[in-house]
Amino acid sequence: MSTTNTHLLYALDFDGVICDSAVETGMAGWKAACQIWPDMPQAAADETIAQFRRVRPIIETGYEAILAMRLLHTGLDCDALYAGYDQHIQTLLSQTSLGIAELKQRFGATRDAWIAAEPEQWAAMNPLFAGVADKLRRLPRDMPWYIVTTKQERFVARICQANAIEIDDERIFGLDRKLSKPDVLRLLKARHPSQIIQFVEDRLPALQTVRQQADLADIALLFASWGYNTPQDKADAVRQGFTSLALNDFLS
Repeated sequence: MSTTNTHLLYALDFDGVICDSAVETGMAGWKAACQIWPDMPQAAADETIAQFRRVRPIIETGYEAILAMRLLHTGLDCDALYAGYDQHIQTLLSQTSLGIAELKQRFGATRDAWIAAEPEQWAAMNPLFAGVADKLRRLPRDMPWYIVTTKQERFVARICQANAIEIDDERIFGLDRKLSKPDVLRLLKARHPSQIIQFVEDRLPALQTVRQQADLADIALLFASWGYNTPQDKADAVRQGFTSLALNDFLS
């Protein structure tokens, strides 16, 4: 993937493409869950964090980490959570007085408090995948790139800043904008009509959703195989004709 083509535009997912945030997401979810369910100990066991990393590929938005950590704490194992994720999440949601909007707010506030108390620890829990920071730093100034994510934008900006990656706020499209990823890609098409957009995403369902949009048929859909996806996702991506990208291919 050459970085010298000035007609190319990257639209990059963040978690699972740029940043390996699984441990931080799990820990933030645990901290938030402790505020809702007082029977949970203040520190998550290493085994629970390890289980969360295994579950991470089926989590779409950060607030779900609160619910996943609660389910793991109550004894649900990874296989059972995988097998009936939506059902388990909906059941737990119905048992709590908090709705999705409140959970999103609580998850963000928990992260904010963690950053305020221990900023260096928080940043260290959000390492970038090896070589990605260098890749983004060396992109030519006349080759635009954007971040398209379900993460709240202030956290994306802070992680980029911690890794000396320069990106203007208007090029980060996150949870705060309340736009779907297809809607963001439409906006980028309108903003850069002469550019070839490559959407790099580690979640197969997100790529499938974009593929279903007839007006986005000219966007290149690249499956980031190094991210938060399962062996079955990898096989399905190839079978369904998506371009599967290894990290070394992206870096080259």
